[in-house]
Amino acid sequence: MEGEKGNQTQDVQDYQHQRGCYPHRNLVLLDNDNPQYQELRMVVDSYRGKEGSTIPILQDVQAIFGYVPEIAVDYISQELGIPTTNIYGVVTFYAQFHTEPRGKYVIRTCRGTACHVKGGKAVLKAIQDRIGLADGETSPDLKFTLETVACLGACALAPVVVINQNYYGNQNSQKILRILEQYEEEE
Repeated sequence: MEGEKGNQTQDVQDYQHQRGCYPHRNLVLLDNDNPQYQELRMVVDSYRGKEGSTIPILQDVQAIFGYVPEIAVDYISQELGIPTTNIYGVVTFYAQFHTEPRGKYVIRTCRGTACHVKGGKAVLKAIQDRIGLADGETSPDLKFTLETVACLGACALAPVVVINQNYYGNQNSQKILRILEQYEEEE
């Protein structure tokens, strides 16, 4: 068993060398002991031979990793025969896909008219001051990602903040800080 794992590591390094992939953080991705790799293999196997499956595959990959890592794109390309340029074309075209790790909690604040008029700018500033992130940034510990969006579709609740799938309406700088405290305390 011990020698077998050593061969797997060499296979990973050979694969990465052939594909030109050297990022150290990705070295363990293709290790059979990595549960994410096992999920990735199952996803790829489930789409094998199915035309037009690039978007669903990428959605599943992002659900596994929280983003679409380069080495997963290389693996999908090799296993399914889809050129990496086609895969990256999809990843970069659709806003739903991300190529960098994102926080466990994605905070979205609204820049729409209703939220702006009702104090959305102050709510955003309170969030930025509290977590120390600007729009589009992710904390180094991968706990938070901050995004501003044109509209969250909940104008009657303005100003609105969404954390993952949870909507928080009628916010002000004090209310949002109490909400953020709850997320900061969670592991």
